[in-house]
Amino acid sequence: MLGLQKKHLTTDSGSIAYWVSADVEPGRPWLVFLPGLTADHRLFDKQVDHFASKANLLFWDPPSHGQSRPFRLIWTMSDLARWLHEILEAERVENPILIGQSMGGYTAQVYMELFPGEAAGFISIDSCPLKRRYYNAAELFLLKHTKLMYLSFPWETLISIGSQGNTTTEYGCKLMETMMRDYEKHEYCELAAHGMRVLADAVESKAAFDIACPALLLCGTQDKAGSAKRYNKAWTKVSGIPLVWIEDAGHNSNTDRPDIVNAAIEEFVAGL
Repeated sequence: MLGLQKKHLTTDSGSIAYWVSADVEPGRPWLVFLPGLTADHRLFDKQVDHFASKANLLFWDPPSHGQSRPFRLIWTMSDLARWLHEILEAERVENPILIGQSMGGYTAQVYMELFPGEAAGFISIDSCPLKRRYYNAAELFLLKHTKLMYLSFPWETLISIGSQGNTTTEYGCKLMETMMRDYEKHEYCELAAHGMRVLADAVESKAAFDIACPALLLCGTQDKAGSAKRYNKAWTKVSGIPLVWIEDAGHNSNTDRPDIVNAAIEEFVAGL
């Protein structure tokens, strides 16, 4: 990635790959980009292009994703947040603005729960709240029992669902397909099912998951992933956090409409 250097955090379960600005400039904001389940740092290529000369950047491949493999599939959402914290400490990142797409948004919320007061801001891209009040029992049950569903689909069908179903543009679709094809079918199904299960576990922990820093919700108008649109409508209504609908974008709205998403991020950062 242009202008970024690749580094690793070693853990007992495996090595985590991450990328950080090669030339950190004091005074610039720190933007920390967290990709969604089964995606990796490439999800934010359009954000790198836009922000590399405007901010200090940090991206990662979450454990068991992309170049952070092999990695034991035993982690929890709290583990992800703690490892992210270790990376930010190692890189001396202060007042990070956490920008999480889908699962990355959940990781950011757990991070803020475990390390209150550290984040300067939070931007959710097609993610959802973690507070227990938003979920019914049936939804949580289904989240914990997805493995057989994933395995029941032929691999090419899964790739089609994961790429075409999450995006509305040729660029976004091809990028998601490229990231998915880095996995074998069984590995992908295990990872997807594990991610859904630990998400449900985090919700059922009944932690407060209060967002005390400035925040912004972004959601594609064509987001068809689960009940993301419904959750975001409820999230903004209950919390008062502003919600911006990204027109003609799917679940990966930052790849479908990077111009609109980048402008929203830039405006948010300028207002801090």
